[in-house]
Amino acid sequence: MELNADFGARVVVNSEELDWIASPMAGVDRRMLDRIGDEVARATTIVRYAPGSHFSEHTHTGGEEFIVLDGVFQDEHGDFPVGTYVRNPPTTKHTPRSEEGCTIFVMLWQFDPYDRTQFRMTMADELAAPVDGVATAELHRDAWERVTYHEMLTGAVLEIDDAGGTEVLVLSGSVTESGDILNSGGWMRLPNGHALRAKAGHEGATVWVKTGHLAHAKAPAV
Repeated sequence: MELNADFGARVVVNSEELDWIASPMAGVDRRMLDRIGDEVARATTIVRYAPGSHFSEHTHTGGEEFIVLDGVFQDEHGDFPVGTYVRNPPTTKHTPRSEEGCTIFVMLWQFDPYDRTQFRMTMADELAAPVDGVATAELHRDAWERVTYHEMLTGAVLEIDDAGGTEVLVLSGSVTESGDILNSGGWMRLPNGHALRAKAGHEGATVWVKTGHLAHAKAPAV
């Protein structure tokens, strides 16, 4: 399967408008944003766990990172509430579940294959003092990519021109970028060479941003 697989194209998706698609596991549904591959895939996805649902134990051969959007995600490593950012690098494994139900934003097969740094953090806890209405937390940085979280006041502008492409998820509020309005759940992918200039709407916005990784985008090595 290929979905939004041209990494030289600008892509904008308001995920709240997408239908939920059942996964192979009962009670776990998905909204697919981009994908190369079938069940083993380089993929960016919104995943919803019904209360009491779970996924079978699996190893992240290509790595996994996720943000908890609502509810509480759980596995044998603990409970992960809303606002938690988790990186499970290649070779890690777990058995995901959610007793109360949850929704997560998850990215698969987008790690440096030699990355072995595993961690979790509450994104808002990492924020620095705001500059021009934008407070920023750097969540992760290496030679492969940079991951940040931003809280934006009304009308504030977030500008990023990192090399290697940019991916944005709006967590709350709204932003406008090149005439496109992204509300909560809105996702955007900008190719290498296209700078991000996003302006927060009247209620402000919180956004997650990843840069640099699109330079390495390819199908998973199965």
